[in-house]
Parts: sequence; structure tokens; C-alpha cells
Amino acid sequence: MNNIEERLLSSTREEEDDLKERICVESKKIWKVALPGVLARVSSFGSIVVTQSFIGHISKLDLAGYALVQTLSVRFVNGILLGMSSATETLCGQAYGAKQYHMMGVYLQRSWIIDFITLTFLLPVFLFGTHIFKLVGEQEDIAEAAGNVSLWFIPMVYNFIFSLTIQMYLQAQQKNMIIAWLAATQFVIHVPLSWLFVNVLDWGVGGAMGALCISSWFIVFGEFLYIFGGWCPDTWKGFTVDAFKDMLPVIKLSVSSGIMLCLELWYYAILVLLAGYMKNAETAISAFSICLNINAWELMINLGFLGASCVRVANELGRGDAKAVKFSIKVLLLTSLLIGLCFFMICLVFGNKIGYLFTNEKDVVDAVSDLSVLLSFSILLNSIYPVFSGIAIGGGMQTRVAYINLICFYIIGIPIGIVLGYVAHLQVKGIWAGMICGVLTQTLSLAYMAWKTDWDNEVAKASERLNKWYLKSSDEKKSSSELA
Repeated sequence: MNNIEERLLSSTREEEDDLKERICVESKKIWKVALPGVLARVSSFGSIVVTQSFIGHISKLDLAGYALVQTLSVRFVNGILLGMSSATETLCGQAYGAKQYHMMGVYLQRSWIIDFITLTFLLPVFLFGTHIFKLVGEQEDIAEAAGNVSLWFIPMVYNFIFSLTIQMYLQAQQKNMIIAWLAATQFVIHVPLSWLFVNVLDWGVGGAMGALCISSWFIVFGEFLYIFGGWCPDTWKGFTVDAFKDMLPVIKLSVSSGIMLCLELWYYAILVLLAGYMKNAETAISAFSICLNINAWELMINLGFLGASCVRVANELGRGDAKAVKFSIKVLLLTSLLIGLCFFMICLVFGNKIGYLFTNEKDVVDAVSDLSVLLSFSILLNSIYPVFSGIAIGGGMQTRVAYINLICFYIIGIPIGIVLGYVAHLQVKGIWAGMICGVLTQTLSLAYMAWKTDWDNEVAKASERLNKWYLKSSDEKKSSSELA
């Protein structure tokens, strides 16, 4: 009897040791992708937050104008481009897992073409900013200030075409540490440049926006140097006309990705728009946008895990290992949730002081403090749903997520926010409570979808997609011609 018990204990210990080792190995793979992504996103978005802080200390009106453009116009355009670019994330991740390395450069160039055309069609959003904001009923002085800021954002948003797609291309092959260094350097450059233009040269809003434009393009030129300089020899074979082939299926996947992410990002933008119809609109918009930017800045950490979940799921699907996909999902969720709990506690403790980072206006600071508890719960949810979104992108399931986002955000979240904000007279707090309801239902829906997904079937789909769009490399073409 003792021998049987000893064998059972020994077997249990071996299983535990094996599980610990597997978790450790998987965690290393996750952090190899997530950490550079977190550093890059936190630094890049930090530049936008720093710009808001400088503008906020110029005047409350300019702060409200910047808040409208950044949370409405830029989020609207960035949502479309990020969504269209996430097709690159799916295809590059699966191609890397299947060892179709040369196809990654082709997919990258296709995304540049698609994103450039898309952004050019979206330029009226910035060119006619004042008219658009007046049309949707914003106060005339706020609309005028927003229209001025809109024009400054045009040179800045064109960097999204390259920065978004290159980051996805590099992280799929686990080479995105260079982006983290570039983004950190950009942030270091941006702060003193903003101080010089705004405080020393006294260029006002134009100086703050000029500093943002200059520093944001620094990353793009650094990425070009890295790729074209020969640091991606297997995946970048130079510019090719193959980028113009099979555009339609890539566009279809890009559109489904675009709809999926746009419905999510526009959700927050619409809530800011609703805040503009509240009493004391300047204070409401400023406070709400400050909280949203804090929420979004923390979300950049979780978007690093979104990228990691996308890469890990796509890589394992490309390799044909469904069990590895399931195990990776569990480790990703646990890691991200633990980080979310830490920031949840920090926000609860320091919520009444956060507003002073962005403005000296006491009414705005008090409004931010009043929203701090709801902000804390939003930050907690941030640690869960991006991982599920990344899983969907890695598996090419964007269409299903688009339907979930449509229902949870626009049929559940926004109506609840309107009722609580206007009917129940909870003002901005009611809108935010509605937002949380939408995010919570989305999180539960995505969790259920991931649980019910047949990952063996997804492996077969990934293999079929990669084989269908595969193009021979120049080396393979030469070998074929020599054999012939």
C-alpha cells in the first residue's frame, strides 16, 4: 500500500514539475513578444498623453478641442487602419509558423497599399473638422478649437500606415524589440521637444502638435532603416509586384478586421461625443477624455498581450498544434489578469490626484476624481478582453468578433449609457457605467467563443488559407526553372 501511495505521489510531483516547466517555457515565449509590444505602445501613446498635458496647461478650451479630435477623429481613423492592418498580424503570424518566411514581406507590402488608399479617402475627417463637429452639435468655440487641431494631426496620422503594420510584421517573427527601443527614444525626444516648442518658444498648440508630428515619424524612419538595412533577411526580399496579387482576399480579411476593431474603438469615441452634450460641456469632455486616455494608456500594456496572444495562436495554428494553442491561451489570461489587478489597486488609491497631471482647473480635476472608481473597473476589464481579441485575430475569426462587438457595445452599452446619463441624470458617470456594461458583456461573449472553438478545425483552416495564397519565392522559382 505504501509503495502505491509513493508511486502516486511521485507521479503527481512529476506532473506538477512538468506543468511548471511548460508554464515557464510558454511565459518566456509570451514575454518575448509582449514586453517589446508593451514598451512600444506605452511609449508611443505616452507621447499623445504628454501632448494633451501640454495643451491642457495652455487653456481649457484647447484641451477640450484636442480631446474631441484625439478621441473622435483620430480614434475613428486609427480604428479603421488598425483593423485593416490586423490582417497583416493574422497572415504574418501564420506564415511564420508555417515557415513561409518570404510571404511575410509580401503581406507587409500589400497592407501598405491598402492602408495608404484607405487613409487618403479618410482625410476629409481632418480637413473639415470644424464643420463636422458643428454638424454633430458641439459648441461653436469647442468645434473651432478642434478644427485647428485636426489639421495638425494630418501629417501625424500618415505614420500609422507604416508603424502599425511594421510592428505586426516584426512581432510575428519575434523581432519587435527594435520597436520598443525606437518608441522609448521617441518618448525621450518628444518631452523636451514639446517643452522647447511650447514653454520656451511659446508656439502654443501648434508647437505641441509639431513636436508630436516630428517625434512620431522618428519611429517610422527607424523601422525602415532596420528592415531595409538587412536585419530581416529571411522575410524581406525587397519590393515586389507580387504585392499587387491576390489583393481581394486580403482586402476581405482586412475589412472584417477593420469592422471588428472599429466597432470597439468607435464605442469610446461615441461616449465622448455624448459627454459633449452634457451640462458644462468643456469640463465634461475634458474630464472624460483624461480618464479615457489614462484607461487607454494602461490598455497599451494589455495590447502588448493582445499582440502576444495573436502571435502565439497564429504561430501554433501555422505549426498545426491545437493543444499548444489552448495551453498558451490559459497562460496569457492568467498573466494579463495579474497585471490588471495591480493597476486596478493603484488607480483606486491615487484616483483623486490623477487629474492634476493634465490640468490645473479644479472643476476638471474634481470630475476626474469622481470617475476614478469606474476607471479602476475599466482598467481591470482591460486585462481580459484584449487577450480574447488577440486570440480571434490570430485565428482569423474577426467576423465573429465584429458581430459580438456590434451587439455588446451598440445594442447594450450605448443605450444603457444614454439612459443612465440622461434619463437617470447621472451625467458622465452614467455614460461610463454603460460603457462598462458593454465591455463586460463583450468579455463574457469572447470568453465563451474561445471556450467553444474547435481548435483542430482552426488548424485545418489556417493550413488551407496559407496554401491558397502561397507564392513561390525567387529562389524556388529559380530551382523550378533549372529543373525544367
